[in-house]
Amino acid sequence: MHTSLTPVAPDAKSALSWAHTARFLTTASRLDQLPVTELPEIAFVGRSNAGKSTAINTLAQQKRLAFASKTPGRTQHINLFHLGPKDAPDAVFADLPGYGYAAVERTAKLRWQQVMADYLEVRRNLAGVVLMVDSRLGFTDLDRQLLDFVAPRVQTGEVKLLVLLTKADKLSRKEADASLRAVSEVLGEISTEAADIGVLLFSALKKSGLGDAALALREWTLSHVRVEAPEPSTVPPEAGETVAATPPAEG
Repeated sequence: MHTSLTPVAPDAKSALSWAHTARFLTTASRLDQLPVTELPEIAFVGRSNAGKSTAINTLAQQKRLAFASKTPGRTQHINLFHLGPKDAPDAVFADLPGYGYAAVERTAKLRWQQVMADYLEVRRNLAGVVLMVDSRLGFTDLDRQLLDFVAPRVQTGEVKLLVLLTKADKLSRKEADASLRAVSEVLGEISTEAADIGVLLFSALKKSGLGDAALALREWTLSHVRVEAPEPSTVPPEAGETVAATPPAEG
């Protein structure tokens, strides 16, 4: 039997089947509570009302994988999900707390924004970030601040970035094209030759962009496996270590 060290390139159907295997692993309120693992981790981030939980559930084809609080901004934990075979998981989804919801008490808001900033800057096995942006609003100031946190790792190619323009079904074709252009211009400001940055129009209701998004995430995890481990001097601090970061401003 012939075996290959290079995984077969997935198609959208197989990528969606892989995403469907997502199941709850653990929840953490601090970085030092996250498990130490070498599995590639994909973080989902976005403003509290950008449709993050809905997008995760749609990608996984599960109704309640990611919990959508009735009060946006109240979910204040990092929730991890395993993907792949149950006896040999090959990736992790990380659902990070939403940011920017004004009704959340300021102290709690700042604490969670700090946790999220630290996670994006130092989580060692972070392979990619999926940033949910409401297609009707485009990048807000808070979204741009989040980009600043992860930009240094994106620009070196260490972490990949995909922006999902959610609720795209609410836009006309002309509005959708304008939203894509505006977001692409912002992403162009952090783009480098080494960077892997993408943007997709996405609708959980119409399932548009679903296959392309799943395919991108699956390819991230496969390419992460093939990349050699960095030299010790280039390895970021462990997830539990603290680094200075300025949390996003009030929403």
